[in-house]
Amino acid sequence: MNRLVEKFGLDRYVSSWLILIMDTVTSGIVTFVSFLLANYFIAGIDYPIHYILEWTALATVISMAVFVVCRTYRQIIRHSTLREIWKIAVAGLLKVALWGSIVWIRGGFVSESYAVLVLSLDVLLTFCALVVLRIVMIIVYDAIKEKIAGRAGDRRINVLVYGVGDKSVALVTRLQNSPHYCVRGFLSMGNGLRSHAIVGLPVYCMCNHKNLENIIRRTHAQALLFASYDDARAEQEGVIRECMSMHLKVLIAPPIDEVIDGKVMKSSVREIKIEDLLGRAEIKVSMENIIANFRGKTVLVTGAAGSIGSELCRQLATFGVERLILFDNAETPMHNIRLELEERFPELEFRPVIGDVRLVSRLDFAFRTYRPDIVFHAAAYKHVPLMEENPCEAVLVNVIGSRNVADMCLKYGVEKMVMISTDKAVNPTNIMGCTKRLAEIYVQSLGLDIEARRIEGKTKFVTTRFGNVLGSNGSVIPRFREQIAKGGPVTVTHPEITRFFMTIPEACRLVMEAATMSDGNEIFVFDMGESVKIASLARRMIELAGFEVGKDIRIEFTGLRPGEKLYEEVLSDAENTLPTAHDRIRIAKVRKYDYTDACEAIGMLERLSREVNIPDMVRLMKRTVPEYKSQNSQFEEYDKETAAV
Repeated sequence: MNRLVEKFGLDRYVSSWLILIMDTVTSGIVTFVSFLLANYFIAGIDYPIHYILEWTALATVISMAVFVVCRTYRQIIRHSTLREIWKIAVAGLLKVALWGSIVWIRGGFVSESYAVLVLSLDVLLTFCALVVLRIVMIIVYDAIKEKIAGRAGDRRINVLVYGVGDKSVALVTRLQNSPHYCVRGFLSMGNGLRSHAIVGLPVYCMCNHKNLENIIRRTHAQALLFASYDDARAEQEGVIRECMSMHLKVLIAPPIDEVIDGKVMKSSVREIKIEDLLGRAEIKVSMENIIANFRGKTVLVTGAAGSIGSELCRQLATFGVERLILFDNAETPMHNIRLELEERFPELEFRPVIGDVRLVSRLDFAFRTYRPDIVFHAAAYKHVPLMEENPCEAVLVNVIGSRNVADMCLKYGVEKMVMISTDKAVNPTNIMGCTKRLAEIYVQSLGLDIEARRIEGKTKFVTTRFGNVLGSNGSVIPRFREQIAKGGPVTVTHPEITRFFMTIPEACRLVMEAATMSDGNEIFVFDMGESVKIASLARRMIELAGFEVGKDIRIEFTGLRPGEKLYEEVLSDAENTLPTAHDRIRIAKVRKYDYTDACEAIGMLERLSREVNIPDMVRLMKRTVPEYKSQNSQFEEYDKETAAV
């Protein structure tokens, strides 16, 4: 059908110049008819035909000029709405006012009553004729397209759109010319809109499982399409579960920035994913303040090719930054983000720098060359079991690397450094969490000494903590997805393990907001919402993939991994945080460290890690961060030593 649509030009818009000609000709005919009707209705008037033709020609010329000024011909006819009719009405009135004034001045009307009748008829008929012309064009377009689709054998997917709100109605409008989806109607909960229609499509009301079965049978629906993530999340235990039990596809509409040239692409409307259901309502952030904070600045992002770093770069690219510096040691991911930024933001000046935060000289080169105003430090090792097995590397990257970046910020007069931390730094039970806490300690103690004028500098240091991000590299959701694609089993460490989740864009928006509102030296924590049981997450992902848990794909419990917690800490607890102006961001109440003590401890950790003296290094970490108590780890023996002392 797509080829036939293209062959007949139905995927293109009618030429605006053709519409202008049609409108002009129609307006001229209306003027001619208005004269004839006036002659008929007023007895004794027989206005000469050559005068009628003369004034009609003048009206035609004036009509064209008025339509050009009012731009009525620039409207895309098949997307016209009632809101656009006023332009036609204004154009008709303006035409009659100009034309009538000229005819009246030149004595072209035989009487006042004759003039009033001709002008009244002209206004009314011009408006009606132009509106009818557009309606006819829409009807003809739809009829031709339906006929072609019938001949070709319509291969479009029959869908029902969930809900009757503005987003749902707007989605149907966007899909009306889609070559991939045929909307059969709206699905609404309850009986409030039974027997109603919206934009010409019926509203089907659902009250129970049997209703949905009947609706699908009547409409031959193959999928249910949600217009918003909020609706999908609200119905994940209701309609979506019913659809999955009936093997009906569940689709989600793309956000508006995925719509290309006004068309909903087949690859954009996609099957719903677990990330869509775990997210929360859109966070309100003060975008004007955020953009003003970054506009015209040179921004450097470490770990720029990672999950969080790359999303920070994408968002910063829309803020009018003067220059964006990407710093990462991963060549292929850096190459990929470079290609993406070049394609999406061709006007953006950015510089990819391959480098390692452990190398002071390479960091110094980047800072010396590009002189950043703001630095986002997202470079880190993050996988808990891997860092339990490689603790020295965790210290070198997460602690020493963070120290190196902070020192460069101080040396080159950076306005603000924003460090990305983790919920695992709260009462850490593993090497990774403790290294992030140590990085927090160094950065905050340095900032406090600058604030107290014990160290000369102007950099403000901000730390942000949040939990797991959905879909990040190496996280649980991509892992489950791969296991499901292979036919299982899906491996979960423990039946009761829970985690907090946040989408990557959501986390980055909160980071931007925290960076904007901060005066320096705070550790911001984010409201992560409700925790999610990982076993339930696995079951839902299997069901969304169209499989039955235990029958098609089984879940296998493997036991907690080294350093892994059963439950993560609640970051935004009122007892350990202070409120801010943003209801989703709070300030952590943490013990403050002396900068000299922090420097001494981290200097010793660097020496021990480079010597790969793991026992002494871990003992020092536990002395420096007393709340660090290992769980399910080989390093638990050092906690016993501390307790014995």
